[in-house]
Amino acid sequence: MVKSPAERAASQGPPPADVLTAPVEYRVLKDSVVLRGTVRADQTVEITAVSAGGGDAVRAVVTRTPLREGAQVKAGSVLVEISGRPLFALQGTLPAYRDLKPGAHGADVAQLQRALARLGHGTAPDPEGTFGAGTKRALTAFYASRGYEPLPATADGGAALTAAERAVTQAERAWEDAPKGKAKTRAAEDLAAAKAERAALEAVDGPMLPAAEVVFLRSVPARVDRLGTRVGAEAGPGAELLTVSSGDLVVQGGLGPEQRELVRAGQQVEILSEATGTTAEGTVTTVSEEAGRNVGDSQNAGDGGSGEGSGGGYAVLVEPTKKLPVKLAGQDVRLTVTAGSSKKKVLIVPVAAISAGADGKSVVTVYGADGSRRRTEVATSTTGDGFVAVRPLDGGRLRAGDRVIVGVTGGEAVTGGGDMTRGDAVTGGEAVTDGENAG
Repeated sequence: MVKSPAERAASQGPPPADVLTAPVEYRVLKDSVVLRGTVRADQTVEITAVSAGGGDAVRAVVTRTPLREGAQVKAGSVLVEISGRPLFALQGTLPAYRDLKPGAHGADVAQLQRALARLGHGTAPDPEGTFGAGTKRALTAFYASRGYEPLPATADGGAALTAAERAVTQAERAWEDAPKGKAKTRAAEDLAAAKAERAALEAVDGPMLPAAEVVFLRSVPARVDRLGTRVGAEAGPGAELLTVSSGDLVVQGGLGPEQRELVRAGQQVEILSEATGTTAEGTVTTVSEEAGRNVGDSQNAGDGGSGEGSGGGYAVLVEPTKKLPVKLAGQDVRLTVTAGSSKKKVLIVPVAAISAGADGKSVVTVYGADGSRRRTEVATSTTGDGFVAVRPLDGGRLRAGDRVIVGVTGGEAVTGGGDMTRGDAVTGGEAVTDGENAG
């Protein structure tokens, strides 16, 4: 009798079902959150122009780019030159927010004094935080060591001070020529006033450090990540100049809304670079409170601070336990955050191995080497990464290395659990993964 293909298929019936099993393990159960991250320096500074340079420049234009991408940035380095004026990199934590002139006081002045001292230009006898004669001398020497002259602090270029000095000279002569008595006394008063005026002008006269001519970096040496300009390019306010990074490498990742509540500062992280095979341990240090925000830095040439802005999701910052290799800078890596743990070793099975009977009790079905099946009632507790901690009840037997049924192929599932989560299920009792933990 000749049968059609459809008739032959119908007569054969479904293929036999293969039992899918997974091993019972004895280990610490961790609940993990996996995300992607980018390795970057602790401080990344995007530098943009804020002024048109100094001197007789009629427009702001880039006149020199001494550094190339990947170049090292040392304290005192000229990052770029605009209309003949330098933009220096100095070490410090406070961003430049004002022009520093003689007579100024404050923490930013103290920061400048420390930066100059590190470069060999001491500011004695000035008190810390006071821009006096010592700081003037040190600043002038620093500019000269880089081939520049500092801009004058006064708009008249010292003309008022020159006039005051002439006034003192004239007052001295008048005092010398004045006869004794009231005329001598008045001449002395005029001389004292002239000297006081000169002293006041001397205090504010001299070199200044414009905010547009310095960028402070938390640590040096730094590195040029991107050169965003070229000689001849316009350098008006907001024009991109370059991006530099400094400090130890950290990892910044992004969390989805469903992950945000699972991750918090202090949790342990495994860092994996698939490209190099490098692994490292770290700790979550910061998780942004708002979506689309990250932890970073941006500075204008002379005006900067921390800025936040990651493409999407909630930014998370991971600090490695040990310094990461420099070769990882800029790489995309996988972050596995330990969001929870059983603290000690427990028996665990895949969630898919748990089924519930009509009485509501949780059971697993142990699959013997001879094909036998044994249902064991269990109590469940901690869950994580698709696994659940179990404890056999009522004298039931369950140990590490036993195989429990998680489903079948070619037929209906025999358990009420979820999906196989790690791909370590086996068919017919043979493992198809890279191994198992048999406690």
